[in-house]
Amino acid sequence: MNATLVIAGGGIGGCAAALSALRNGLDVIMTEETDWIGGQLTSQGVPPDEHTWIETHGAPQSYRDYRNAVREYYKKNYPVTAAAKSRQYLNPGNASVSALCHEPRVSLAVLHEMLAPYISSGKLTLLIEHKVRSAEYSANRVKALKVQSLRSGRSYILSGTYFVDATETGELLPMTGTEFVMGTESRNETRELHAPLKADPDNQQAFTVCFAMDYVPGSNNVADKPAEYDFWRNLVPKMSPAWSGKLLDLNYSNPKTLEKKTLGFNPNGSPTDPFLNLWNYRRILAKDNFIPGAFKGDICTVNWPQNDYTLGNLVGVSQKEFDHHVGRAKQLSLSLFHWLQTEAPRPDGKQGWPGLRLRKDIMGTEDGMAKYPYIRESRRIKALFTV
Repeated sequence: MNATLVIAGGGIGGCAAALSALRNGLDVIMTEETDWIGGQLTSQGVPPDEHTWIETHGAPQSYRDYRNAVREYYKKNYPVTAAAKSRQYLNPGNASVSALCHEPRVSLAVLHEMLAPYISSGKLTLLIEHKVRSAEYSANRVKALKVQSLRSGRSYILSGTYFVDATETGELLPMTGTEFVMGTESRNETRELHAPLKADPDNQQAFTVCFAMDYVPGSNNVADKPAEYDFWRNLVPKMSPAWSGKLLDLNYSNPKTLEKKTLGFNPNGSPTDPFLNLWNYRRILAKDNFIPGAFKGDICTVNWPQNDYTLGNLVGVSQKEFDHHVGRAKQLSLSLFHWLQTEAPRPDGKQGWPGLRLRKDIMGTEDGMAKYPYIRESRRIKALFTV
């Protein structure tokens, strides 16, 4: 298979690169490891994190088009209230982390709608559930990629004029002999005053396997405790400076001051002043935006400090180790969910919210976990000159 541009990875960056190239007349092949394009917004289950001026400043037109399309999708297809429909900047989840917290499937539908004309015309070939296995290159020029279907096992050679690495971990860099760095760079390399004296490639940001949940008061949705529940329930992260206490708790270490910070949790959505209510933090659907009775309750995604996985890395490791850490990260998230159902402190002095329900349908998986981990840090191409 051949195209002018071959993009490995169908996440946000891959989709943006594809749209830009297609609008400028190029033909494109784009691969995606999961069955959902969209990366963070879809297969990873994380609403966009962005600055407070995003609606008017600091965004390209294509991203504005995407945001407008998400809002129009809700207004056209969902039973939104008249008040919600009248809002120019509708926030489906009314969450605090973003002005556009929305469901993964809505993002998926919008992205497919944006790409549909190019797929129909044959300008875009989309290979979902395909993973890059190797690359052919010489003299700093990439010639082709070998990809494999994760369904059939069949392999293909993708040749092109240009190649883009839009994978979540920068997988093409080592395959193509491209110089790269990962983890922490040294002060000597960057001249940053706060950088360590010695580089540490293994000092990488935590990753998270996210999930979605809703709350049905009066119901009991508690299942058997996860296999690793006792381990995660009692874990005190080993960090320097020290973590504030147990990981499964409503206290954590403030990322700015490293001091103990208390959070609140109430799935009714009620304020937990003076503390942030985690339920409202990454809520992707607020029932008050829709006509009464349309939804039993809010839906929120969980990407919190409590399910950030710090016991191993996903970048620069074997596939076996990658799968091992993702499996344990899923156990952490399942354990957090079970803890919220059974032991989390409540404002009324009781423990646990048994009415919490794991929304497997929101993530499109049998276990309720996101299709792919939310990876915050990738390999980085080494610059010729570092400012």
